Amino acid sequence: MLMADLIAQGTKPTDRWRRALPPGQRLVIGRRGDWAVPWDTSVSRQHAEIELDAGLLKVRCLPFARNPVFLRGEANDSFHIAVGDHFVIGDTTFLLSDERANVTLELPPPQQAKTFRIDDLKKHRFRDADQRITLLSRLAELIAGARDDRQLFSNLANLLLAGVPRATAVAFVAGTGEVDLDTDESGRSVELRKDELAEDVPLEILHWDRRRVAEQDFRPSERLIRESLRSATAVVHMWSAAGNPQFTAAEEADWAFCTPLPHDSSQRLAIYMSGQFRANADKTSDPSADYSSDLQDDLKFTEVVAASLASALENRHLQQRQAGLRQFFSPVVLDALTRESPDAVLAPRETEVSVLFCDLRGFARQSERQADDLLGLLDRVSEALGVTTQHILAHGGVVGDLQGDAVMGFWGWPLAQENAAALAARAALAIRLEFQRASAQTERALAGFEVGIGLASGRAVAGKIGTEEVVKVTVFGPVPNLAARLEGMTKIIRAPILMDQATTAQVRSQLGPEEARVRRLAVVRPYGLKTAVEVSELLPPEVDYPQLSDANIGDYENALAALIRGDWAEAFDRLHRVPADDLAKDFLTVLIAQHDRTAPSGWDGVIQLASKE
Repeated sequence: MLMADLIAQGTKPTDRWRRALPPGQRLVIGRRGDWAVPWDTSVSRQHAEIELDAGLLKVRCLPFARNPVFLRGEANDSFHIAVGDHFVIGDTTFLLSDERANVTLELPPPQQAKTFRIDDLKKHRFRDADQRITLLSRLAELIAGARDDRQLFSNLANLLLAGVPRATAVAFVAGTGEVDLDTDESGRSVELRKDELAEDVPLEILHWDRRRVAEQDFRPSERLIRESLRSATAVVHMWSAAGNPQFTAAEEADWAFCTPLPHDSSQRLAIYMSGQFRANADKTSDPSADYSSDLQDDLKFTEVVAASLASALENRHLQQRQAGLRQFFSPVVLDALTRESPDAVLAPRETEVSVLFCDLRGFARQSERQADDLLGLLDRVSEALGVTTQHILAHGGVVGDLQGDAVMGFWGWPLAQENAAALAARAALAIRLEFQRASAQTERALAGFEVGIGLASGRAVAGKIGTEEVVKVTVFGPVPNLAARLEGMTKIIRAPILMDQATTAQVRSQLGPEEARVRRLAVVRPYGLKTAVEVSELLPPEVDYPQLSDANIGDYENALAALIRGDWAEAFDRLHRVPADDLAKDFLTVLIAQHDRTAPSGWDGVIQLASKE
């Protein structure tokens, strides 16, 4: 199978890239295409489609391209080219090349070799500072504009070739594989020191480029790369043109240097450059002279690029790791993980939390209806649970657990949140609103589902909890248990969102009526528990839920007060002032009717629940 690169070259030396063509994959060239050429205004946003197939590059001009594609000087809408051929769009030439880059030990030993410590290079002053600084000022733009590591390497390769005029080629290389272990003479496994790189660890060229196409492959020196990676310093090798003129002519290099990136991962990265002393052709005529000092400007320039590249890769890889954690952790947790070690952040500790427990209703009914399409049902349930988790994360919470069709989230960890209850309440109202809207849209996956939500606040243990085999980030203690109990009570009391007294107090003090309202529903003793719980309902503001006005809430709470003091006849009368479609009032109405509107003997204001739900 042909391995080929496409090389784009504009009017300026820096307007360039070289990219490997994946066989059989269609790509779009344009100013904003898969492979962008932003420097050329004659190229449309999406200009031409290319595909490498059977050793030929197929090119098709897209119908909305403003300018033609030229092949051999003539406009052509659809054609194919072989290796060595090119086509032109605007002021940019696209060349198909099969040049390869292969790390090799076959190069002759250098006549001179010298290492440069980073601290020494920092002290060195640029002789052409203005030009170097102008180029380095583009670093931030080039790094920010790269969509992936490959494009980043391509952007920086152009910058390096522009900043090191005597360089003929550049490569980004890596010592890949596991490099943290080696074996001693007895065969025992020992740790490698920071300045070592095992000989059998493969070297990989991540990206490379050179100024002009050549018949011979580009061959970076394996000896030089390994020496630089082992010593973690910049190393220069120089060869004598007088001693071996055929070598320097073929390789277009009588010098090369390798600069390692300051990176602590198992993949050791470095920048390799090679070139010729073109400004003074007899530089290599005296093998005893030390000409490496002439390369210090180039080395310092490359060191700055290497440091910037290391930071960019570290940030990019951190973002990738964070993206994998976003489905579990809110931004507040991810921020903490970037500033402290995971062990310190995730360590379980006692703290004040607010817990939200949400259960999906309607699963059994939907299971019966979709018994012949269980995968479809799974997709619907997953989307429904996704709504809950998204709102938990969006409001600064942590997803603590997923249990079948239920989700638990919590606030107040890893950083204390004085408004934890308010955040939990906002998340609960957002979840309720989204499911309420979906119920009227039969085409949505959420249609047919409802939710019950319990909110509780107090002291709990939060963090990484579990065994050696199974660990998860969650919250432990009576507070999450109470939140789950409150969620179960939503089926009995028939109110979508229930809160305990601690959460209610915080919501009343931290959220105004324009955000949320609270209705005190009852004092109950949950089934199997001895302690009574004052239960309140969390409601949307009146403008969003006019079915229950503020006056209606007042009537209900007056009825509850009468019920608690034992005046059940008055309570029954006041409950009838609440709209008939308010299902929560039925909980008290039925209780009062069952006792013939008379408080039972020994009534203490607490309603005993006969079941969990």
